[in-house]
Amino acid sequence: MSPTATTPAEDLPAQDGPGPDPSVSPTGTPAANASAVSPGNIPAGPAKPALHHRFMLRVSGLPVDTALALRAPEAADWAVRTAAEQDRLAALGARLSDPLSAAVGGTDDAVLRRRLLALRRQVFNNRLPGDLSAVRALAGSLGGDTGADLAQWLEARVRWEELRSEGESVLAAGFARTRAALRELALDDRLRRGLLLASPTLEERLDAFAADPAPVPGKRARKMERSLLSYVYRTACKTSPFSTLTGVAVGRFGDEGDGTALTRVGDDWRGHPRLNVVALARLAELVAADPARRADLPVALASGWKLDEDRIRYVQRAVTAGDDSAAVSFDAAQDRLFFLRRQGTLDGMLALLHDHEGPLRYGELAHWLAETTRAGAEEAEHYLAALRDLGMLQLPGLATGVHSGDPVRAFQRALRALDRPWAEALAARLDGPADLLARFPAADIPTRRTLLGALRTELLGLQSELGAESPSLPQTLVYEDVSAGTATADLAEWTRLAEGPLRSLGRLLPAFDVALPQRLTLKGFFLARFGRGGRCDDLLRLVHDFHEDIFRQYLQFTSAKDDFLPDGSHAPEENWLGLPEITALDGARATFTARMRERWAELPTDTEEFTLDDVLTDEVAEALGAAAPAFQSHSHFLQLARRDGDPLVVLNDSFGGLCFPFTRFTHCFDDPEGPGLTAAIRAELRQLLPPGTVFAEITAGSATTNLNLHGRLTDHEIVCPGETSSAPEEARLHLDDLYAVHDETTDRLLLRSRRLDREVVPLYLGYLVPMVLPEIPRTLLLFSPTARPKPDVWRGVPAGPEHDGVTRRPRVRHHSLVLQRRSWTVADGHLPLRAPGVTDADWYLGWHRWRVEHGLPERAFATLHEEREGDEAGGWFGSAKPQYVDFASPLSLTGLEGLLAGKRARTVFEEMLPGEDELHVTSPRGRHVAELAVEMLPAPAGPHRKDEAR
Repeated sequence: MSPTATTPAEDLPAQDGPGPDPSVSPTGTPAANASAVSPGNIPAGPAKPALHHRFMLRVSGLPVDTALALRAPEAADWAVRTAAEQDRLAALGARLSDPLSAAVGGTDDAVLRRRLLALRRQVFNNRLPGDLSAVRALAGSLGGDTGADLAQWLEARVRWEELRSEGESVLAAGFARTRAALRELALDDRLRRGLLLASPTLEERLDAFAADPAPVPGKRARKMERSLLSYVYRTACKTSPFSTLTGVAVGRFGDEGDGTALTRVGDDWRGHPRLNVVALARLAELVAADPARRADLPVALASGWKLDEDRIRYVQRAVTAGDDSAAVSFDAAQDRLFFLRRQGTLDGMLALLHDHEGPLRYGELAHWLAETTRAGAEEAEHYLAALRDLGMLQLPGLATGVHSGDPVRAFQRALRALDRPWAEALAARLDGPADLLARFPAADIPTRRTLLGALRTELLGLQSELGAESPSLPQTLVYEDVSAGTATADLAEWTRLAEGPLRSLGRLLPAFDVALPQRLTLKGFFLARFGRGGRCDDLLRLVHDFHEDIFRQYLQFTSAKDDFLPDGSHAPEENWLGLPEITALDGARATFTARMRERWAELPTDTEEFTLDDVLTDEVAEALGAAAPAFQSHSHFLQLARRDGDPLVVLNDSFGGLCFPFTRFTHCFDDPEGPGLTAAIRAELRQLLPPGTVFAEITAGSATTNLNLHGRLTDHEIVCPGETSSAPEEARLHLDDLYAVHDETTDRLLLRSRRLDREVVPLYLGYLVPMVLPEIPRTLLLFSPTARPKPDVWRGVPAGPEHDGVTRRPRVRHHSLVLQRRSWTVADGHLPLRAPGVTDADWYLGWHRWRVEHGLPERAFATLHEEREGDEAGGWFGSAKPQYVDFASPLSLTGLEGLLAGKRARTVFEEMLPGEDELHVTSPRGRHVAELAVEMLPAPAGPHRKDEAR
């Protein structure tokens, strides 16, 4: 007795509340005021996107002045003086060349001629003569301009030699002082808290490192020094939310004065640790693997199954465990459309599970199966095991939902709901890990280290008790987000500097959206299959046929092809269906590149800024035309540079979709005693709904990574086949309730719900890129405003002239919005790296001269690209993120050279913008590098218009 599967289809890659309340505006004020344009309201009438009143502030964990302690200004000053003297010496030497040659030819004295020849060689080679008195006497005898110049050259050469000798002591003192400062920073509490989770191996060695008095560290200590230096710079000069390395604060734009007020954050940062959900998944797997415990688990059929003549159609969701030894890992899910032949036993089981009141336990199902078929218990177990392997039968009760604010407590509740002694005992055992996590935020460093060790020990012990032969836990066991409270920023300043340019930029971003061609391809496939105005009631079949007939091959082809034409510009998108929108997309990209080339060719080679004007944006937006989505939200990650007379906002990145800046951090700002960030966002989303529309979240199933955890932000949730949901039943939208239809009036492909009789707009609110989601939810996102624009303004634009392996690009700006910082690309082998036998002074002087010659600022960020054989573009190695480089710090340069050691790489430097004196965020510790994540929200819209390109 066993279930029989037909040949499966190809793999398919893979806070509850009332409905919309028209009396509530996005800020919770009465709707009567909703039409007023104020900081708290989204204008109801205009169709133009507007800057949302809320932002998420990302604040560096250490003040930027931390980098000052690692700087050696005395070394930088010495390099400036020495280079100037060297340049003066070179000029004097060049001026002496011809006169000394003439003097050699103008004397008949053989001894004098030999002395002059030797002196000319010494001047040419910049070597200090051995007998200074003799050379001074010779200069006096030559007389005239030649004698005077020779005397000056000798004086300059002696002074330069003294400077070189001074350099060794200056560099030695600079290294000693900055290394001592780094050892002191190794004891910083905020830094150590972050390192404990980011790099526990490094953190546990820092006490010994800080206590080491060696002025010149050994090889192993230098490696630790470089690692620590990288983390210090990351924590002081960049923003990347991870524990205390970067804090987050919810901000609001308001009336803060004349644009000079500082954005202030407090120093009382609060940690919000959560267990890696993979650890709970491992416990659930062990429970399900034990026959006695498995018998008590509720059983369910794969959601979305359907009778299809003599077969049962369903989606098998297979989960592949991640690598526990990796620093960042998560379980990956994959969908497969499967068919099982209907049999009497299987039909009976379907009827039992469908008609049974309340959950049916696995043991009860096995007992029913044995009695019904008169098979033995072992054979019944084999049959159910086969159904579980095929994915038709599931044990979803212990899965971690994406809306679990506290995954451990949610897991305990699920265990206690089983109402079994072993489950109660296991839930009680988890009180220990839960208590350890609760104590974590307020604990000091040694206690935190102890808590983490105890947590790992307890969880490994639990795995052993549950029968694990080789207990294993992910390397990163705890994730922590840190809230820095709330903040305010000047609405007038940000509206003036950012809103208009961002709105203009939003018209271009669809041209660079990597997901838009896929959305258009789905629409084209639908029209070819169902025609204009057509409708597909079997959404799962549509997804399957789309992948089977075109999309799988499309993805394979596009992933293998080169995205670049020989001239570096965008290769045309694959347009197998001959869609005019994709042709328009290619045309818009080509127009952008062509205009950039034309204007770049007109600029002087030493220009500092390239202005992208409204004429260019208008032309590209017009070329894009109807290919641009009518309803689109963008999130932008921005930094404010307060410069006298010319303040700027710098764009770091852009994302499409709704709520992206906030979803990952909702747990940090949800008040257990009352409404928090989740409730506020949910209310505001209702106000953005176009008429006759609902937002519905796509969760992609249970949480396999903490990046997917967030509050419940929508009133509805799409439950894909093979998934379970914790949403109220009335909020669930199953796939068989949805159908796809083409709206001829607006020329849009959309989803609708039969039950709600409304359009359904899917939203993905997690932090994974959609490409790693299972194929069904990923495909449904092609009906959504989810986007990933990746504009590269210099793509296809020839580089400027090369000088000693270095090419440069100017800053690119659109009004007050900087789209690209100034950059310098250095070919492999053209950096002044330390050579064997070179002294510290000559090495640092080489770096100084190289920086000045090529016009780099004193502080920059470097991104390294490894050059492999046969790979002209180069790939990434190490961290793909830019590394801070301070040319006034010899210690910083040793860190950069450590990254380049043994590699063939090109290096791209970008200016630090905003600079240290242009920052606007402050705390009791000092000034901080900070980034605002803002949303440009589409105004609540009426019916979409086909001709609404702008």
